[in-house]
Amino acid sequence: MRYLADRGYPLGSAVRFVSDHHRLPEEKRFVLARVVVPREAARSRRGKVLPLEELRSRVVAIDGYNVLITTESLLAGVPVYRCDDGFLRDTRGVFRSYRSSGLTGPALCEVLDLLKDAARVEFLLDQQMSKSGELAETVREMMAKLDIPGGAKTAKDVDRRLKACRSVVATADGAIIDAASSIIDLPGEVAQMRGIEAVVV
Repeated sequence: MRYLADRGYPLGSAVRFVSDHHRLPEEKRFVLARVVVPREAARSRRGKVLPLEELRSRVVAIDGYNVLITTESLLAGVPVYRCDDGFLRDTRGVFRSYRSSGLTGPALCEVLDLLKDAARVEFLLDQQMSKSGELAETVREMMAKLDIPGGAKTAKDVDRRLKACRSVVATADGAIIDAASSIIDLPGEVAQMRGIEAVVV
């Protein structure tokens, strides 16, 4: 898979070819699609990552569901993978079916605790997701309690906004990382702080 990716084969076609050849089940195909990143893209993405201490006095824009779902997976003990570009990604594929759970509050606490020194934090949540407005309100309340400047809102075009953002962006979405100038991997920071080992393929 990496051999094909590094030679310019479309990732979707490469996943299908390798998976069909090895008769991989659906969940393993999804892992391949999430984990393997062409070498040059991986190098470029790693070069954009800021260490946590550099968030001091910076504005941070957060890809809300992307960060939250992966952090919840970490806390739930669900396998989370260290991908070729260094970012943590889960493979549950729950984005469209996501619902808040007992892990949502603790996951938000873990994320927000890392952002106390930021100049401003802006949470962006996909408007089309069920109860996004309620989640945005919860985030605002938690930020107020922690005295973190900023806010949380829903939008129909979260990806477009983040790609055009000049602030530090928190996401593991490859397309957004490629468009951004500075990135923070918040789930990765949570894993490091809690001593949680990601799966390396």
